[in-house]
Amino acid sequence: MSGPTLVIELAEPLSPAALREFRALIAGLSSRFDEKRPGFFDVNVPAERLGVEDRREEDWRKPFPLPLLGNATADEELTALVGFNPQREDWRRPFLVYLMGPGAGDESTFAAEHADEPEVEIVLGFRPTHAVNVSACCNREIDHVATALLTAAVMDVIGGVAKAELLDGQASVVAGLPGVLGIADDDWMALGTAEFLRAWAAHPAFRLVK
Repeated sequence: MSGPTLVIELAEPLSPAALREFRALIAGLSSRFDEKRPGFFDVNVPAERLGVEDRREEDWRKPFPLPLLGNATADEELTALVGFNPQREDWRRPFLVYLMGPGAGDESTFAAEHADEPEVEIVLGFRPTHAVNVSACCNREIDHVATALLTAAVMDVIGGVAKAELLDGQASVVAGLPGVLGIADDDWMALGTAEFLRAWAAHPAFRLVK
C-alpha cells in the first residue's frame, strides 16, 4: 500500500449479521465498490461522505493546456467539457478495507501482524482473533484524515479497538485525547475507540504512519 493503514482489533469473529452490516456500510459510502471475497472490499470513497470538508477554492477547475486542439479555437461547449483537468484533485479516495483472520482470509498476514504483541494485548484486555485493515492507496493529507474517519465509521458498525502506529513525539499528544485506551510498544502504538480516531483526525498534529 502507498498510504497509511489502521487496524481494528476484534475479540471474536464477525457474525454473519455483522458482516452484512459491514458490507452495507462500505457499499453505501463508496462511489466504486468491488468485493474481492466476503469482507474484502476494493473501493473508492468520496471524502465528503466521511465528513471531510471540501476546502478547495471555488475556481479549482482551472484551465489547462489542450494540446490535442493545437491552435484551433474551441467553442464554449467543448471548452466546458475538456478545458479543465478533473484529475488534479479527485476526492474519491481509493481504499482496501478487509477482514482477516482464521476462516476469513489473509490468515498468514493476520498471524504475522499479530505475532509477539503482549503489551498490546494487555491494553486491549483480549487476544485478537480477527482484525480489519483499512488501507489507503494514496498518501496525501486527505488520505490520512479519510483513513481515520473511515476506520471510525467501520468501528461504529462492527465494534473493536483501533490500533494506530505513532510517529516520533506523537505519544504525548495522543495520550490526552478522548477515547484513548492506552499507549504501547515504547510509545509507538496507540489503542483507542472510534471517538479517539475522530479526535485525533481533528488535532493539528495529526498524521498517520505510512
